[in-house]
Parts: sequence; structure tokens; C-alpha cells
Amino acid sequence: MPVPLPTATTRWRCTLCGNLTRFDVTRSTKVVEYVHLDLAGEAKVEETEVLSETVESVRCRWCNAADQVELVDRPSAGAEGGADAGVEAEADSTQG
Repeated sequence: MPVPLPTATTRWRCTLCGNLTRFDVTRSTKVVEYVHLDLAGEAKVEETEVLSETVESVRCRWCNAADQVELVDRPSAGAEGGADAGVEAEADSTQG
């Protein structure tokens, strides 16, 4: 069963251990490659066009759980209460 890829607004999360950062991803990719062979016969891929890509499975690296990875919303980049918000609030209080 294919697993959806994360988007700009979502990310993977393991439902068992809460991992958000480390996963083993098994993926099938169909590509067209432009391969250049030098005079010695060494191949070098110079262009790659991805025709299709399917994520077959995602396994958590922390707890080794398979089929327990879900998509969750990413935290907003400009959300209040971020790491810089506390520094700015402290700077404002010392200036006033």
C-alpha cells in the first residue's frame, strides 16, 4: 500500500514513539536517464527525468515500526511562541 509523501504543510510522524525525523523509506521510481559513456567506458548519468515515484513503505528508525507512520501538520514557520519570540519579548522588557 503506497504511503503519501509529505508536502510543504505536512510531515511524517510515528504513531508509536512520536519520531518526526528518522525513517527508512522504500520507494519505487521509474526514470529516464541520459547516460554519457567516456572513451574508457565509464558511465555517468548527466540527466534524469522522473516519470513516476511511489513510496512503498515507511519504517520508523527509532522503534522499527512499519505501517505506523502518519502524516501530521508541520508547525507554522511564523507561529507565535517560536524560539525567537521569547528572545524578542525579553529584549523589549529590558529596553522599557
